[in-house]
Amino acid sequence: MLHGRLAAQGPGKDSTTGHWELMGAVVSAPLPTYPHGFPPEVVRALERATGQRFMCNRPYNGIAAIDDHGEEHLRCGALILYTSADSVLQLAAHVDRLAEQELAGVCAAARAVMQGEHAVGRVIARPFDGTPGAFRRTEARHDFSVPPPGRTYLDELHDGGVPVCAVGKVHDLFVGQGIDRALPGATNSRALAETGRLVEELDRGLVFTNLVETDQTYGHRKDVEGFHRALREIDAVVGGWLARLRPGDLLVLTADHGVDPAAAHSDHTREHVPLLALFDGHGGRRHDGALADVGASVLRWLTGRDAPRLPGRAFV
Repeated sequence: MLHGRLAAQGPGKDSTTGHWELMGAVVSAPLPTYPHGFPPEVVRALERATGQRFMCNRPYNGIAAIDDHGEEHLRCGALILYTSADSVLQLAAHVDRLAEQELAGVCAAARAVMQGEHAVGRVIARPFDGTPGAFRRTEARHDFSVPPPGRTYLDELHDGGVPVCAVGKVHDLFVGQGIDRALPGATNSRALAETGRLVEELDRGLVFTNLVETDQTYGHRKDVEGFHRALREIDAVVGGWLARLRPGDLLVLTADHGVDPAAAHSDHTREHVPLLALFDGHGGRRHDGALADVGASVLRWLTGRDAPRLPGRAFV
């Protein structure tokens, strides 16, 4: 039985592929990125499919994109189109210009365009509100991912009758594949609260949680103090879980990539990610291995079996 699988957001790889690899789906080639913005033919296809106009169209920090282009967007109505070092296409719109559900519909249409050689990992809806100088993103973010490139440990668990609960954007990243129940987690505090409730409720199953603010709000924005505060808040909550874990539970805390908020750039960094695991018989030992070792360990712990066709080496 595994009550807590906590993936703290934080890089050495694209957030999408990092999550996939944690659960045993490894891409054979990098997903496409656009360091110079999306080519004209792609933008034209997006305009035809969505009926919208676009502005910006270059790699941009998400908060800065809204701060720098939000006022013009309100004036002319063109949506803010941007990307990052990850394989993503992001569309931001003020809720007074385009309702949150309408923006999600536009992004679904954009997802249908971004296929083949342009199959980015995610198309992301980024609604925001507020006034110039005080714009803020709402909690209605939605990720439209490409499906994982193969079978995952989530599929193995689901098909084996083990309940799989996804908290935060995990459901979106896996397009719901192998997931029985999705719960919200637009902020760290919300995701931690939902996870805590599941720790109390579940008798058996996997809880797979993503803490988005650790990376999105603090890592990419180079907020060292905020990052430190977020880690302390996570530590305090997880400390409270420890007394509630039962014999036979497994708690894993790791990351889908590295992030150094003190680095000179705002992209993902490439240090090894941490792995902290608590379970009967752990012995205080060290484990070095691939991200997929997490998925392999979860499957063995919850079912007592392995999946030889999937990558990963169980540490339990």
